Amino acid sequence: MELKEHFTDKIFKLISETADELGMECYVVGGYVRDIFLNRPSKDVDVVVVGSGIHMAQAFGQKLGRGAKVAVFKNFGTAQVKYHDTEVEFVGARKESYSHDSRKPVVEDGTLEDDQNRRDFTINAMAVCMNKARFGELVDPFGGLDDLKERTVRTPLDPDITFSDDPLRMMRCIRFATQLNFYIDDETFSALERNKERIRIISRERIADELNKILLSPVPSKGFIDLDRCGLLALIFPELVALQGVEVRNGRGHKDNFYHTLEVVDNIAKVSDNLWLRWATLLHDIGKPRTKRWDSRAGWTFHNHNFVGEKMIPEIFRRMKLPMNEKMKYVQKLVGLHMRPIVIADEEVTDSAVRRLLFEAGDDIDDLMMLCEADITSKNEVRKRRFLDNFRLVRQKLKDLEEKDRIRNFQPPVDGEEIMHVFNLQPCREIGNLKSAIKDAILDGIIPNEHDAAFGYMLEKAEAMGLKPVNLSVSQQRGDVETDMCAG
Repeated sequence: MELKEHFTDKIFKLISETADELGMECYVVGGYVRDIFLNRPSKDVDVVVVGSGIHMAQAFGQKLGRGAKVAVFKNFGTAQVKYHDTEVEFVGARKESYSHDSRKPVVEDGTLEDDQNRRDFTINAMAVCMNKARFGELVDPFGGLDDLKERTVRTPLDPDITFSDDPLRMMRCIRFATQLNFYIDDETFSALERNKERIRIISRERIADELNKILLSPVPSKGFIDLDRCGLLALIFPELVALQGVEVRNGRGHKDNFYHTLEVVDNIAKVSDNLWLRWATLLHDIGKPRTKRWDSRAGWTFHNHNFVGEKMIPEIFRRMKLPMNEKMKYVQKLVGLHMRPIVIADEEVTDSAVRRLLFEAGDDIDDLMMLCEADITSKNEVRKRRFLDNFRLVRQKLKDLEEKDRIRNFQPPVDGEEIMHVFNLQPCREIGNLKSAIKDAILDGIIPNEHDAAFGYMLEKAEAMGLKPVNLSVSQQRGDVETDMCAG
């Protein structure tokens, strides 16, 4: 491969000119170089200069002229230049030393060799010279190119030192192997096992960021299996490890819910890149260990594991520093509802059950159905086909009923204010009971989702409760409002 061909953009020409004018050695390093050999698009460019990265960035920004934005981060000795849709990060070559209780290094100016020595993996330690005299020359002291060809993740130096110095690199190791579908070198993997306890000094936010990237990979299960094999998963996500294992009693066992969960996550990864749908999928059976019971007739049961799992999610999100906002509520909702379509599909698909599902899932109904279809992992092909055929029936019913009844996110057409006005009531239990009765009647198909039908139904229910209307309009008193509960 002629590397120069990949550096023909104006950006690289100007980087080269700037470096030579300043008399600095200058190299493009890291992911940008790696992705050239992997034929992956990459917009972010990392540049190492032997000297001041900030000085180089400022001179480069001036050369770019209008449209260039330079941001300086003095504490880190770095600077970033944004130009249109490209970001170039500049840093001076450095060497690092670490104390045992921190991943923040003591930094000194260094050579390119020093800088490559501190890189996390050989595939990220390759550098391409930007100086005119050596433009496009690859500097690859650790055989990163060979590791790319062998699809291997390996550390440049002793992996025990690499991981002990900055334990986040353990998560990054597994993340890169997952994203790229690479193999982790044996000695590197052994060092993951030996250094796993060091992960405790890493912030939850950084760990969550790596977990998100693993979840967004094409085959997320690979990452979670590697995390489990090296012992990291038990330290960062014990609830997931608790899903492992098969218990057999009287010749009857249950599936391994850990591997089942990973299979479902891989299934959802084929159809959606929605991170929070993938989180909901990862957590959909998280309540099973707490609900596992033995029944001499039914065998192993996990009754209400969806509701228990739903209640576990806020604590998991809080501990992992994941967002405690509508994203968490979305995950909770899908976990809480994920058994409903399966129950409906396993029985007769009634309009009433589908209406209620549509009402409770609202705009998330399509994501819920995707999760439930991904959840069918039975090895019994006849059973699997029956479920999937029934899911198609549920989907069609959802479409038909939504068009007919407008149930998704609906509010009952007679609200609490109108009930209070008609019966001259202050807020009380009776109002809530009447609202619930109207909602249930619409969801059960007793009345249509229309105001007059709901109003008439309310009057009937109120009369049975001993409530008398005191504020009816003339048309309502004449009986123009239909009060037959079977109307429509």
